[in-house]
Amino acid sequence: MCGMPQQPPVRSTPARVSRPDASMSLLTNVMDHSLDDGYAEAAARKQAEGTRGLPKTLRAKLGLAAGLVLAALVVTVGAAQARIAAPAVAKEREELIDRIDSETKAADDLESAVDKLRDDVSARQREALKQSGGSEQADLVSILSGAVEVHGPGIKLVVNDAKEATTGGDGDPRETTGFSDTGRVRDRDMQRVVNGLWESGAEAVSINGQRLTALSAIRAAGDAILVDNKPLVPPYTVLAVGDGKNLSTRFQNSADGVYLNVLQENYGIRTAISVEDDVRLPAAPSVIVRTAQPSTEKGTS
Repeated sequence: MCGMPQQPPVRSTPARVSRPDASMSLLTNVMDHSLDDGYAEAAARKQAEGTRGLPKTLRAKLGLAAGLVLAALVVTVGAAQARIAAPAVAKEREELIDRIDSETKAADDLESAVDKLRDDVSARQREALKQSGGSEQADLVSILSGAVEVHGPGIKLVVNDAKEATTGGDGDPRETTGFSDTGRVRDRDMQRVVNGLWESGAEAVSINGQRLTALSAIRAAGDAILVDNKPLVPPYTVLAVGDGKNLSTRFQNSADGVYLNVLQENYGIRTAISVEDDVRLPAAPSVIVRTAQPSTEKGTS
């Protein structure tokens, strides 16, 4: 009886199911082995040897110790020097403060002495004017020269920069037309205002409390206006003693009054004029009186 050929047994075990992340082998390897194998091996070897990065030889150990001692010495010396220098620096600072206070006091004393001398000079000038002629003539000369305070009817003229005034890019004076688009009042504007008031009949004029005389100068330093080298801050208040109503009318109808009106209309410069019953002007801080004397010498042929 012939036997049937034996068939290989059939495996009943199911096929292994592949992992869902089998296609992400690189990411899986990074997550499973976050520590580099070479680094781990080197660390384990050093730990087994017991070195931990310290010097092996005696010379190396001595060198490390000497370096640490030197660093500590440098830090200690530096701290000691700073501690020693601190009192000297504090002393110098106190001496400097004392010198500043002393010089400031000396400057204040000198300024006070100058004010006293100026008052004495003004008093002597007024006395000299009284002795030079009649009382009325002396009073008139004193008023016109600015040597004494004055008060009486007059006008008040306020001139101010435009609300949106700018400094201007180049800071140059006004163009040849006499105007600028900066909206700021210039020294030549105030010159024209003052000259217009004198021409309209003003007997005495002041700007921001600075009395003007025949020797006064109105100049500019950058954007600042100087009267006798003293800077003024806008708004510029001009007081003039005279026949108030007539003085106001004459000035506004003059060429300088029209000039000021053009500045207001075209460039926004603000102006306001009013007639006052009584305005007070201080004396000029320093007045040099020069008196002409008739010549008695006969000319030679």
